Parts: sequence; structure tokens; C-alpha cells
Amino acid sequence: MQSYQQKFVDALGADLVLLGEEVERYCRDWHGDVTTGAIAVLRPRSTEDVSKAVRICAELGVAIVPQGGNTGLVLGATPDAPESQVVLSLERMNAIRRIDVDDFSAVVEAGAILSEFKDKVEEAGMFFPLALGAQGSCRIGGNVSTNAGGINVLRYGMTRELVLGLEVVLPDGSVFEGLSTLRKDNRGIDLKQLFIGAEGTLGIITAVAVKLMPMPDQVTTALLGLNSLDDVIALYRRARRDCCDLLSAFEFMPPLAFTLAREAMPDLAMPMSGDHVAYALLEISGSGLVDVSDLMERFLEGVMGDGLVVDGVVATSKAQSRNLWLFREAMNEGQAKRGPHLRTDVSVPLSRLADFVRDAEKAVHDALPECVCVSYGHVGDGNVHLNVLPPGDLPRREIDARIYRAKKIINEVLDGYHGSISAEHGIGRLKKSDFDTRLSEVRRKLLTAAKTAIDPDLRMNPGCQLSFARD
Repeated sequence: MQSYQQKFVDALGADLVLLGEEVERYCRDWHGDVTTGAIAVLRPRSTEDVSKAVRICAELGVAIVPQGGNTGLVLGATPDAPESQVVLSLERMNAIRRIDVDDFSAVVEAGAILSEFKDKVEEAGMFFPLALGAQGSCRIGGNVSTNAGGINVLRYGMTRELVLGLEVVLPDGSVFEGLSTLRKDNRGIDLKQLFIGAEGTLGIITAVAVKLMPMPDQVTTALLGLNSLDDVIALYRRARRDCCDLLSAFEFMPPLAFTLAREAMPDLAMPMSGDHVAYALLEISGSGLVDVSDLMERFLEGVMGDGLVVDGVVATSKAQSRNLWLFREAMNEGQAKRGPHLRTDVSVPLSRLADFVRDAEKAVHDALPECVCVSYGHVGDGNVHLNVLPPGDLPRREIDARIYRAKKIINEVLDGYHGSISAEHGIGRLKKSDFDTRLSEVRRKLLTAAKTAIDPDLRMNPGCQLSFARD
């Protein structure tokens, strides 16, 4: 390993290579559950640096684990072979190359932090709609590589739908220059789509051209209490019809969400009664001549008059809106405070979401009655985070056994609903086995063909998504 390290320093310079104790923080997953190691961490400052680093890795026969903000939840950017892998961090490549207001587009380097990019776009009077709980530390390249979702998928789509073009360093060090901002370009196969959601297994994204939107200068947020998850789904149908494309977010939460959120943030002020069976958090946004507040008022008047919604509160300021969203965000921290637990990220057809949650929670409770289920998610896109919290006072091996069993139970119920084991987090290393066992032969053949054609030496993020064997 030491000879490899010296060769990297000689070829790239000490400024671009981290060794020793500094490597560890790049080899620990976001939750701190897994810590591994690597030969070195390479920290390029430019696309040219990335290209050079990739060529040197090829010469040395070293594999590369690309990394953005290291906020992923499926170990996609965590090395698993410390003696033969380097981490290539994009954190230094954080420039915003341009924001074009008239073109409604921007070009940004992969290492730019999402929230900082959004702030710069807002300063230009525009809006980039990708919104994630980790946006203060996740980076644009990682968002694209994992096809990140978030709370605005309902209106604006997944990250894939926000990308106009990519710059990618390929496994041989050559650069795919595809940073076009054209909205319509029908010249054959859209090559950028190969790299979106590939989790660094086909190349290293170094820059992204993205769509921008008009800044929604009117936003109104409401937290509503309902009698059942079925009523939440019915409410979503009404909101989608009555509010049309101005409906930008629609989340559902159980009453336990408030308890968990306040365990993480004790100073959070309860906005309403916490004893309803189900809750919906929705947001309507717009700009220009649209009166969003009036729309929300008329919508709520109708659904409360019909008895669909039994209680609710509407934010009257940005601070109140932020407080409502903090409950949704802080509940994740509250779950973490209760110790190791199962975090799922599944999707089912929207029409069957309530049935799936009922069936899956019942199956877990029947098998593991001492565990607590916490189901929440993005109603408009069928994405459910059905998490399972084992008792925190058990030995770790028993906690892990319950987590494994709960995952198996939920996935078996999910298969009956023809759902997906990963709605927005990706596959990484954590879900590789579950992904592999559910692959059709045709899909496996296509994925293998793409991988071996672009990365014939299998050096790009090996162990992530699928294991490929050399002939």
C-alpha cells in the first residue's frame, strides 16, 4: 500500500492526496454505522486533475470509489476493499461555472453543495427545485449519481428530470463533454442518462448542466390531521385535482413523528394536537399573478367542510412554515437517537400505498411485536419510508438480527405489490443483494453489457449496485 501511496503523491502532488488518519472520515458512512479504509483519498481541483488521477489508477490497477458529500444512505460511496481502492472526492470542484437567467439554466461543478448552489441561484432571481434533508452537505454530483428524490418530486420530478447535460470522466481518463443546455436534442441515444443513477459505476461526473425555474415568491404550507391513511390518499387526490401543478409537496406522517422530532429538537413548538391517526404536510407554491394563499384557503374550506380533514394549521410566515417542515426533518434525527434501526426506501403504486403500509406494518408487528414501525413519506410519488426501531437496550447482535428480519418481511410484502426496494436512495452496497435477487435475466444482461462496454476493467466503484465477474 505504501508504494501505491508514494506513486500517487509523485504523480499528483501532495496537495491532491490525503494519507494516514485523514483518510478515515471519507471511509465512514453518513450514519457512522460503517467505517472502512482506502489506500488514499484523491482530491482533484479540476476536470483535468480527475482525468489524470483516473489514468494513474488505471496504470496501477487501483479501483476508484467516487464521493461527493458522503451523505448517501446505502454505502454507495464507502470503499469496501481498503487495500485496492482509493476514494476520489469531488469536494474541491465546487465552482458554479455560470447561471443563465434568460436560458433558465446553470452549469455547476459536481462538488458544489446543494444548498449553496440553490442560494446562488436564488440571488439571481431563479429557483433550483431539488430539496433534500441533507442539502446543507450533499453535493450536486452525488445528487445526479444517485438520481436523488426529495420533497419536490411531485411537481418537478427526480434529479434526472432536472439535468440537461453532463461532463463525465470515463474509466480510461477520457472526458465525455456533454454540457449542453438544449431542451430539445434528439440526436440518437441520450448518453447522459447512462450516468444518472449509476452511482459512479460507469464514470465520474465532474460538472452538470441543470434546469432552473422561476422563483416561487408565494409559498403556503399546511399541516393537517386526518382519521386514516386512506383519508390522506383521498386528500392527495383532491389536492392534485384542485391545486393542479401548484402543489409542490405532499408528505404523510404518523403521530409518532412529533414525538421523535421533539426527542431530537426539544424546543420545537407543537403546531397542533398530536393525537390524530394520520397527518399530511402539503405545500402550494407559485409566482406572478397566482394567489396561492387564496387557493389554499378555498381548498381547505372544501376538504374540511366535507369532513375529510378534521384539524389543521396554515403557516402565516416563513418561520412558521420552517417550523412545520422541521417536524418532518427532525423525526429522522429522533429515530437515530433511538439507536440502530432499519431504514427502508420503497415505492408502490400510489393507489395501493395505504394497503401496503397496513400489510407491511402488520407483518412486522406479528413477527417482531417488540419493534416499532414508523411509516412516512412522499405521497405524491408513492415513496414510503417504512422504518423499524428495535428496542434500544438489546445487545447489538440481537438488534441486527431484528433489522435483518424486518427488512426481509417488508421486502416480501413489497414484492406482492410489485414495488421497488429503492425509490430514491439508490442501491449502493447495502441493497446490492436484494437488488441482485430481483433482477430479470434480460435486465441483468443489459446492465452487464453497459458496464463491461464502458468500464471493461471493472475499476469504477466495484461492489456497488452489482458484482460483475471478468470472463
